[in-house]
Amino acid sequence: MYFNGVYHLFYQYNPNGSRWGDIIWAHSVSTDLVNWIRLEPALSRTAPFDIKGCWSGSATILSVNQPVILYTGANTENQQVQNMAVPKNQSDPFLREWIKSDHNPLIQPIGDLNPRQFRDPTTGWLGPDGLWRIAVGAELNGHGAAILYKSEDFVHWNRTEKPLHYTNSSHVWECPDFYPVSYERNRGLDPSVPGSGKEKHVLKMSIEVPGKDFYIIGRYDEEKDIFVPDNEIDDYWMWPRLDFGRYYASKSFYDSNKGRRILWGWSDECDNSTDDVAKGWAGIQAIPRSVWLDGTGKQLIQWPVEEIESLRTNAVYLQDTELKSGFRLEVNVTDASQADLEVDFSLPNLEDAESFNSSWLADPEGLCGTQNVSWRGVIGPFGLLVLASDTLDEFTALFFRIYRDQNKYMVLMCSDTTRSSLREGMDKPTYGGFLDIPHLVRKRKLSLRTLIDHSVVESFGGGGLGCITSRVYPMALVNGSTHIYAFNYGSAPVSMTNLTAWSMRKASVNQKSS
Repeated sequence: MYFNGVYHLFYQYNPNGSRWGDIIWAHSVSTDLVNWIRLEPALSRTAPFDIKGCWSGSATILSVNQPVILYTGANTENQQVQNMAVPKNQSDPFLREWIKSDHNPLIQPIGDLNPRQFRDPTTGWLGPDGLWRIAVGAELNGHGAAILYKSEDFVHWNRTEKPLHYTNSSHVWECPDFYPVSYERNRGLDPSVPGSGKEKHVLKMSIEVPGKDFYIIGRYDEEKDIFVPDNEIDDYWMWPRLDFGRYYASKSFYDSNKGRRILWGWSDECDNSTDDVAKGWAGIQAIPRSVWLDGTGKQLIQWPVEEIESLRTNAVYLQDTELKSGFRLEVNVTDASQADLEVDFSLPNLEDAESFNSSWLADPEGLCGTQNVSWRGVIGPFGLLVLASDTLDEFTALFFRIYRDQNKYMVLMCSDTTRSSLREGMDKPTYGGFLDIPHLVRKRKLSLRTLIDHSVVESFGGGGLGCITSRVYPMALVNGSTHIYAFNYGSAPVSMTNLTAWSMRKASVNQKSS
């Protein structure tokens, strides 16, 4: 949340080790979303209603300028209940201490709700009737749902007759997120401020198996208090994904400082728990992203917040560079292990593209594996090799392929980590998905932005229409140096109209306990 000039990040944390367990709420603050101060934990397991864990939740700024936390507690019987906390001293700019409500637990799972699958309350929003609303992720009669609750005072909650939305195709929905979304770049909408009534809304849910974040775009019917998708598709596998890679349990908030919506996501490790113990940590927060709606109103655009650019240094420029078939060009940044690249590709005649097989829609990740970076196509693969070792026996490949499907063209975006490390015992999958790129035929342009920070690679294709987060552990980071290359392994030439690359300075993270 953003409150009185400070950004607050609350996150799941085990104070007793780098494996999952003993979960509490850690707390860090920042004034710029880049440099952070670690504070003492905001919430610990101290009461019967959260003694087995202080799990995910949300922060809400009430109309009286009062910040409030809602969170899930695992009680003595391992049931999941919803609790509240408020700052002990609101004049403290960092809001270091939080007091749990005497009314806890505020909401308990009853009736048709699975008491062990009922968690992660959303940020609250104020309806036109003056009542607060939240949604809680749940398993309703064995299926995933976002259960809606209303309250006059944010303490006493009543469940609505119908859920906000549900599906028959998955189990519990974790970490639901619900908000109005703007068409304007870098602009967000405050869910508690009345709009025109025509705004699109986003309902996002995390589904533990397969460990992906999905979303649906639609309309919020305020009279019926239900979410109405633009496209009624019950099978969650057909819903858009926030990120094709290792990105889960995401959460957004409205940034009243700059009038935008900011999304945070968690990326877990691809090594093993023994490595986590040796490192002393596991799991990271991905770089915060601004979120808005693309011009078609059918998909989200995500882009790293502008503050990240303050870390850029030592820029390298390449312009109007042709990448012939089989060509690889090194990008000589100062530090290839910590970098930011933006590339604009100009495409050849799209009519020469290979034919598309509609069966590929069911498994784009599998297609990225079978038609990997070594599989020579016509238009593609082309893109970037990052965290590459001196001898290229380690690298992570980020690339596009273009296919022709009757009267349209399909863009496949991939992250291939199968050769990212020589270490054994690593999870080294391929990630990918199809991008819907407006005006691709007319403009024949395709962009790629990639942020590299040692073990994490975050890529944004098509101006943020597709995102892939990967975790990789090359030996070259420890034993040697790493490199970045632009490449084209397709048979048709591709041009880079512009490539700009920066090394990135380290952000500061300081400890402050008092």
